[in-house]
Amino acid sequence: MKFNFYALRAIYLHEMDRFRRTLLQSLFSPVLSTSLYFIVFGSVIGDFVQKIDGISYGSYIVPGLLMLTLLTQSISNTSFGIFFPKFNGTIYEILAAPISTFEIVLAFVGAGATKTLLVGAVIFVTSLFFTEVRVEYPILMIFLLLLVSFTFALFGFLIGVLSSNFEQMSIIPTLVITPMVFLGGSLYSLDMLPPFWQTVTYFNPVVYLINGLRFAFYGVSDFNIWISITTMILFLIICVTLVTMILKKGYNIKN
Repeated sequence: MKFNFYALRAIYLHEMDRFRRTLLQSLFSPVLSTSLYFIVFGSVIGDFVQKIDGISYGSYIVPGLLMLTLLTQSISNTSFGIFFPKFNGTIYEILAAPISTFEIVLAFVGAGATKTLLVGAVIFVTSLFFTEVRVEYPILMIFLLLLVSFTFALFGFLIGVLSSNFEQMSIIPTLVITPMVFLGGSLYSLDMLPPFWQTVTYFNPVVYLINGLRFAFYGVSDFNIWISITTMILFLIICVTLVTMILKKGYNIKN
């Protein structure tokens, strides 16, 4: 069967239209939350924290807060996007349409990643009002933003497929991803931790993502940049494999 561009575009535009209709929740809510982080941590607490690697504290936390937004928004956008059709029964109309599984995944994940990148761009612009931000490697930054957005949008799709109710859908972003970001060096350097907690942090995969983005911004990182990129690509491969297996079996969709 040839590529059904019209069906893919229909799903993509439908998801983007839902983003437009819920703009207050989808865009302004994360911007407001991030602005509060900049005010409290960057402006208030930052005055009492010395520079980290020659970077002011307010500037140092920008990549971490941006990564927090990317991860949570990517997962929530796509998980809700695929879960809601399951919830109201319209998923059967999509399954009955002449569109392949790959095209369905590409439409939902593409829309989720697009919405995340739009929110991330607004967060980045917002940060410029609170602190001085520079980007040493803009191409690397764009590559990492795209890679993270699409990978975790795919992860969100996986969560949405596996979830049977709204509570299950919110467990991973709330109880796993958010703590991992805060404990992954988003608001501090790993050198500031005692040796034991530094070792523990090495097992947190999010720390490599944050450091990779921080390197793109300021050229400083606690790890080699290739570790960050390899970790992200490995997780992308895992997500693609799991989604492919689950959709082939029709688990929690066709039944």
